[in-house]
Amino acid sequence: MNRATCLQDHRMEKFESVLRRWERKDLSAHEAGEILGVSERQFRRYRRRYEEDGLDGLVDRRLGKASVRRVPVDTVMWMLDRYRFHHIGWNVKHFHEHIQRQHGFGWSYTWTKMQLQAARLVSQAPRRGAHRRKRPRKPCVGMMLHQDGSPFAWLEGVPPLDLIVTMDDATSEIYSAFLVEEEGTVSTLRALLEVFTAKGLPSSLYTDRGSHYFLTPKAGEAVDKEQLTQVGRALARLGIEHIPAYSPEARGRSERMFGTLQGRLPKELSLLGIHDIDEANRYIRDIFLPLHNEHFARPPQIADESAFVAVDPASLADILCIEQERVVARDNTVSYEARSLQLPNSPARATSRPASRCENTPTVLWPCSTARDVSRAIPRKEKRSYRLRPPQA
Repeated sequence: MNRATCLQDHRMEKFESVLRRWERKDLSAHEAGEILGVSERQFRRYRRRYEEDGLDGLVDRRLGKASVRRVPVDTVMWMLDRYRFHHIGWNVKHFHEHIQRQHGFGWSYTWTKMQLQAARLVSQAPRRGAHRRKRPRKPCVGMMLHQDGSPFAWLEGVPPLDLIVTMDDATSEIYSAFLVEEEGTVSTLRALLEVFTAKGLPSSLYTDRGSHYFLTPKAGEAVDKEQLTQVGRALARLGIEHIPAYSPEARGRSERMFGTLQGRLPKELSLLGIHDIDEANRYIRDIFLPLHNEHFARPPQIADESAFVAVDPASLADILCIEQERVVARDNTVSYEARSLQLPNSPARATSRPASRCENTPTVLWPCSTARDVSRAIPRKEKRSYRLRPPQA
């Protein structure tokens, strides 16, 4: 006996009890209808059917008939086969959005989930754990950016790569995302250069305590904010507060975002047959991120305000870079990565003879920028030391 039949039997028994009380004039028709949860007019209809056909007259005539809103069997089978053979492993929300966008599928997400669960193609989500209060979002864009990297098998058949993501705390909008072989100083500076050039300077940057972000003298203790890394030095020069996170829970917003990306991005890259990092980064930048932000970004509390500060993009390349000091030898050369680099004559540096330049002047390749002739390195006057900076794009 199914649930509908059981409820109908219970409703019949309750009707007989109420009808006897009405016949004894203990209840009026209006009161009887209220007990049964129907109007007085409907109670009189039930009474007439009962007098004519007995309990059979109270049977719900809809039972056993297909609903006029029932989804056609062909549509159900098409949807199940589409998931089984083309999208196995996708989460239901992602799959439903995809077939809506690509195939004009018109049935609801809840119906789709129930059909996939009934076919045992997806399992029910586990119960959530104990509630943890979320940190309130910043009220306007640019007040805080999150940056983090996530190692994962983003490309099918390729060893795990790191996805470097920079996201706004106020809206969850992703400003920059790209794949690299390994997260580090260069990938961090590259992401910051992209975002700062496009948006401006934020008030603060929230990251984990990775060695390229902070120096931690003793594991598990506070970071050293006096000894700055290359990233810390660049942020301090730009006037951006650098905030360390001391637990994964503290980075909950970015961790949840990575969970969403890990459930969606690899599936789409695999579906399109993308296995190359450069091609994947183009797809992420041009197609995936706009769709992701359209669906997941939310409006800020203060929509008309922005904490971003405009900055000259030309000056960023000389700050968001790897800077190293070198002592100038007597022959006006500096050593860099086991190479001797000749410096040109400069009014900022005293010299007894003009600096010679070889015909093939050596160049320094900076991963976060283009190549620049080492002769354009900007010297420091004191202590005859030089700071090599990356070229402007």
